[in-house]
Amino acid sequence: LTFFFLWVCTMQHVEALEVLLQGLSGVPKERVRVHELCLKSVPMLGAVPSEVRLLCDLAQPTPSWTIRHVGGAMRGAGAEQISILVRTIVESKASSNVLRYFYGIGYKLDHEILKVGFAFRFQRGAQFTVTVTSANKMPKLHATDEAVQVTPGIQLVEITAPAAANNYNDVVSAVTSFCEYLAPLLHLSKPGNSTGIVPTAGAAAASLMSSGGAKTL
Repeated sequence: LTFFFLWVCTMQHVEALEVLLQGLSGVPKERVRVHELCLKSVPMLGAVPSEVRLLCDLAQPTPSWTIRHVGGAMRGAGAEQISILVRTIVESKASSNVLRYFYGIGYKLDHEILKVGFAFRFQRGAQFTVTVTSANKMPKLHATDEAVQVTPGIQLVEITAPAAANNYNDVVSAVTSFCEYLAPLLHLSKPGNSTGIVPTAGAAAASLMSSGGAKTL
């Protein structure tokens, strides 16, 4: 998968970004409410510790579970020449007893967060998923109804698109091209690099909101 991680700093910018994404995607937004648990295996002699993430989708009438394993970032000369971060991700659907199963085979809870926001899923040269969420922490174990924002007023924007060996370059080009549309509101950068609102973000947000999203995109 190809990854972009971006930041939005105020609710005004989030609203403007939503208007922009609605125009670019042409699809309605989806509600996001995901309880994410990070599990790590207990260190054992001769074994390499591993990490998995369990995602419980609370936005559905019946919560559904997904197991996600995220590999390390692609490295080398090729990785340095592109503006996106590439990782291998393996996902599997799971039953509601998946947490008990992982506890049973030796995994322990490292941390948990609640992601709340919205998402757009659409086709635009690649299959895009754009999520805009806030990270929330729980005051006690699994207390999602009592979650509070970790950084009030700051939203994480994630843009992902799946790629394979036969369409890798096309997906990289599609993601890079799409993200250029967001440049008036955001700095585009890989994780680990500084991000923030560009100097013209306030004006761009005000323009988008005042036009009601009617601007041609």
